[in-house]
Amino acid sequence: MILDHEQIIESLIFAYDGPLSAKKIKEILPELESEKKIKKIIRDIDERYEKNNSPIKIIELAGGFQMVTREPFASWISQLYKSRSKSRLTRKGLETLAIIAYKQPITKVEVEQIRGVNTDGVIRTLIERNLITVKGRKKAPGNPLEYGTTNYFLEYFGLKSLRDLPSLKEIDELIKNDSHFLESLDQVALEKILPEKLGMSSVDEIMGPEAPQEEAAGKEENDGENEKDKTPDEPDTKDDEQATENGADEEQ
Repeated sequence: MILDHEQIIESLIFAYDGPLSAKKIKEILPELESEKKIKKIIRDIDERYEKNNSPIKIIELAGGFQMVTREPFASWISQLYKSRSKSRLTRKGLETLAIIAYKQPITKVEVEQIRGVNTDGVIRTLIERNLITVKGRKKAPGNPLEYGTTNYFLEYFGLKSLRDLPSLKEIDELIKNDSHFLESLDQVALEKILPEKLGMSSVDEIMGPEAPQEEAAGKEENDGENEKDKTPDEPDTKDDEQATENGADEEQ
């Protein structure tokens, strides 16, 4: 039986437990000239699947390629794995993970400054679930650990790379325009994960100059017309003014 490169690559992607990179395939098939050639073969395989109306497709995920079933078959496949469904992240976990994803590398203290609460337990859980990892140490007093996301984070959320994260403009519009989404979130925590609260105005601040240019999320034009939430330390000036007026009336 004579096997060609397309069949071999197809079998490798099928057998591999997770996304298989073109670099790894080239290590196994060094006779192939380049990773570009490997990617072309993978596209040909996927086009064959689509042409034959196959329930399988190949997607690019977390820096590699993986076979998955097509969306229309999800309802039947999910019934196979009812007892193995993923446990969901808590709201605290999602908030912390979002901060780390967009501000990485970032220290635990910096995360806590944004969230306003201790994050020891949350960060430990995210590490145990392989969603974040230690990226190094910050050049600062005490050399604190810096955290960032993992390749499994990309797999978990179905992303090719960090560049596929929703832009800050998209997040800003979702948060401000979707009333149902707003109602489902804790408002105090929500304010802390708004892009402007994270100190970010554009995706370039996260991905660097090579990232696709995204229009920065602008401020609301009529800030003065919208009532801002008060923080615990902000004095209630209206109550103070009313109390002063009442006191004056009593003196008279």
